[in-house]
Amino acid sequence: MQHYRYFRISLGWRILFGIALGLVVGGIFYQNKVAIATLQSIGTIFINLIKMIVLPIVVSCLVVGIAKMGDIKKLGRIGGKTLLYFEMMTTIAIALGLLVGNLTKPGRLIDIHSLSKGSIGQYTEAAKSVGNHGLGDVVMGIVPTNIFKALTDGEMIPIIFFVVLFGLGLATFGKRAEPLINAFEMISQVMFKLTNWIMQLAPIGVFALIGVTIAQFGFSALKPLVFFLVVCYATMIFFVVVVAGLVARIWHVNILELLKVFKEELVLAFSTASSEAALPKVMEKIQDYGVSQGIASFVIPTGYSFNLDGSAIYQSLAALFLAQAYHIHLSLAQQLTLLVVLMITSKGMAGVPGASFIVLLATITTIGVPASGVAFIAGIDRLVDMGRTAVNVMGNSLAAVIIAKSEKEFDEAKRDQYLAQMKS
Repeated sequence: MQHYRYFRISLGWRILFGIALGLVVGGIFYQNKVAIATLQSIGTIFINLIKMIVLPIVVSCLVVGIAKMGDIKKLGRIGGKTLLYFEMMTTIAIALGLLVGNLTKPGRLIDIHSLSKGSIGQYTEAAKSVGNHGLGDVVMGIVPTNIFKALTDGEMIPIIFFVVLFGLGLATFGKRAEPLINAFEMISQVMFKLTNWIMQLAPIGVFALIGVTIAQFGFSALKPLVFFLVVCYATMIFFVVVVAGLVARIWHVNILELLKVFKEELVLAFSTASSEAALPKVMEKIQDYGVSQGIASFVIPTGYSFNLDGSAIYQSLAALFLAQAYHIHLSLAQQLTLLVVLMITSKGMAGVPGASFIVLLATITTIGVPASGVAFIAGIDRLVDMGRTAVNVMGNSLAAVIIAKSEKEFDEAKRDQYLAQMKS
């Protein structure tokens, strides 16, 4: 049976076409309220379709992975390695952002009073709740009082905590649990099938999301902050290619190969500025690439709350940018304090829309920058969000491979077979 020519073009190219078309349409319909509302609706429907399948995939894959693992000591070892790795990479990302911010001083070139203020009203209330988002709050938030409420609210960490316990409990029943484990495995397979269907709509969703961004803010919004944007993207690229590349090389992983494998997911994450949009395909592809189901099911969802490398770079850079724009000199001690604060406040925030922006809003007051200062970069937050989301996805994919290799649960033969299929 002949397939339509549309489907012969790879998904990555179709998404890139959607981005280009969105840029054109957004520019044509700049400040057109009807066009903005229409594009926003289309984009929201696509994101909602993705969100609809994220939790069923995470829960079903994690239950099966943990139940088959069945060893609480092994799980504890994997969990310890994973969190240690996440903390190390996040700290390096924050420190890199601070280093680059001190070297380039992007805020010194800005007359902050000449910039147009964006709207931060939608983030203010959320930021208030983050203000006391200390280590104790993170720990207390791990255990859900109501798992169904956690599922409804999309609170990833409490969900993972419950599902891990459920999977371990299921494993204790041996053969009697096999029917239920098989049922969860079938659910995961059905969800991956739905993912493939939904992803065919990605070019349309991407077109709408890019279009509404340009239609709202226009290309002129970039002009006063173009240097800050360039510094942000250059730092994130350096982190992926050099920092993550060196870490990958230590574990005999080729970072360029990984970028090629996940290119479609990275483009999707970039264009939608949503990590959730890429999660289902990342979960599926990382297993095809050779990572065991148990490792993939645990590391990837956990990383969405604890391993936000792109967000960490942005938060540290933006904090310094605003301090410099206000001519506030930060001592070494103040910058170290900022690093520690960001290490804590950046955890567990992935489920909140505009999470990085909210964390930044809640953090900058600790270094004497007025909270209203964040309004000056609100207009370009979406544009930076695209880059930091792609870096977050890349960081979590690499983490899964490294943890799998450390546990000797990476199938090299499966990887070679997958790469061969990509070339054919």
